[in-house]
Amino acid sequence: MEYVIFSFCLGATLAALVAWQLSVRWSKKQHHKEKKLLRRTRRAERLAELGTLTSGLAHEIRNPLSTIKMNLQLLSENVERQLKQAKESQDPEDEPLDSPVYNYRRYLRKLNLLVGETDRLSETLNEFLRYAGKMELHPKNCDINAILDDLIDFFEPQAHRKNIQIRKSLCSGKLECPVDIDLLKQAFLNLFINAIQAMEHSGELIIRTSCTAESVLINITDTGPGIDPQLKEKIFDAYYTTRSGGTGLGLPTCRRIIEEHRGHINLQSEPGKGSNFTIELPLA
Repeated sequence: MEYVIFSFCLGATLAALVAWQLSVRWSKKQHHKEKKLLRRTRRAERLAELGTLTSGLAHEIRNPLSTIKMNLQLLSENVERQLKQAKESQDPEDEPLDSPVYNYRRYLRKLNLLVGETDRLSETLNEFLRYAGKMELHPKNCDINAILDDLIDFFEPQAHRKNIQIRKSLCSGKLECPVDIDLLKQAFLNLFINAIQAMEHSGELIIRTSCTAESVLINITDTGPGIDPQLKEKIFDAYYTTRSGGTGLGLPTCRRIIEEHRGHINLQSEPGKGSNFTIELPLA
């Protein structure tokens, strides 16, 4: 009888310990999910507030910028006419540094430079609005494999010009997700561009898809130099870039689009071993 009672108590104690351990694991997992959700919610709130504050400001900047560009183009046309007239009245083999032809050419180069800078400012403004502005999704059930096929066909010539081979391994069957096609293509394209910029002159861009019971996984991998572990945390920060001339908004915009689709994006990378971006999207 004592043996039975001891066995029962021991079994109950072990069961309680197992249940407690499982409860602790579940609690930690739930806590991690809650923290992740809280971070995403706070980031979404900040972006919504930032979008509200900046939409009017962007409108006020865009109008005078368009006026400046239009007047610069008119000035350029006027200088081109003056240059043409000066060429007709001047000996083609004689062009001293103080001649009208030389001066008009110099003015034209400066005006073209200013036009280029206004275009760059406009593009920077547009990228900022795409990142911080209000993002309205128009989702419909679409096959992720078909979207990637279309993008690969479009992007392949650009990759080949840089001696980069695209390899794809798309799982069989349809992978239907409720997505906004245009926005999702923009996110994928940002990752493609980021990959070929990392590889510079040669390498491989590998695109794979797979499926779980609840979601679609898209892996976009490059064979570039990889990313230092200390920089991985910053890669999705707005305006952080390691590329000269980059705006630092491509990857943050990509993450925002994925998260607006109730998905996730993660980066795995090691120096010298390339980078792999994994996107998870919920199935329809």
